[in-house]
Amino acid sequence: MTTHAPQAAQSVTLPTTLNEAVAALTAMPAAVPVAGGTDLMAAVNSGQLRPAALVGLGRISEIRGWQYQDGNALLGAGLTHARMGRPDFAALIPALAAAARSAGPPHIRNAGTLGGNIATAAPTGDALPVLAALEATLVIAGPGGSRREIPVSHLLAGVEMLRGGELIAFVRVPLLHAPQVFLKATGRTGPGRSVASVALVLDPARRGVRCAVGAIAPMPLRPLEAEQWVARLIDWDNDRALVPEALHAFGEYVAAACIPDAAPEPDGSVPPLPPAVLHLRRTVAALARRALGRALS
Repeated sequence: MTTHAPQAAQSVTLPTTLNEAVAALTAMPAAVPVAGGTDLMAAVNSGQLRPAALVGLGRISEIRGWQYQDGNALLGAGLTHARMGRPDFAALIPALAAAARSAGPPHIRNAGTLGGNIATAAPTGDALPVLAALEATLVIAGPGGSRREIPVSHLLAGVEMLRGGELIAFVRVPLLHAPQVFLKATGRTGPGRSVASVALVLDPARRGVRCAVGAIAPMPLRPLEAEQWVARLIDWDNDRALVPEALHAFGEYVAAACIPDAAPEPDGSVPPLPPAVLHLRRTVAALARRALGRALS
């Protein structure tokens, strides 16, 4: 019997500033940035990834906090789930705090970071539907001290990608000071891992509803027509009242938009969805209905 040890990373760089991190990534194009490492090290341990070099981001203090800027919260990409789950952060962005608190067991929440959740872009990432519903923007740090901003949805959809030497530095989130909710359903695939999740945000200033469904597709889904439909039914001038029938219909609308019926057969008949898919659709409907109900209550 023989054993084979996986190839270790050739070098590890530990910068203390964003510019140093960008310079290291620019000098070593094959290097992989690592913060909490909850996803990266799982890939390394399973043999799916063999990084030639690592650039550790844990010593960069400027990305581990947040600040207020022109009606937005500028969140450092190094914020851990544990830090975002604390009461002071929950008062700022309740839905993101709720997602952070449900991101897994304590050792995952203590290590995993907001930027890592975005960069990994795993469908089950709990922060992703919240950021999509909040219409957050990413601040990307690049070579020579450059900064550019892209919508988080563009990165998750692959419309815009990170370039060589670039890092997610901050996440800009509008502060709505309005109800927002995050709910998720879990299965048996692991502690806290989402089967489906829903983030819902009210925007009373624009009389709008924003909803994003996570975990059921490669990226969060926005049921835009369902959002617009229910926003027109809410009595924004009378305690945001909504009839119960509309609440139930909203859940069904969201679920049908995100998990549509099968394509018709040549004879015009529509084949039924598999039982597992029907169950997932009912789960999404229930989550969307409950999220809107809580936001309006």
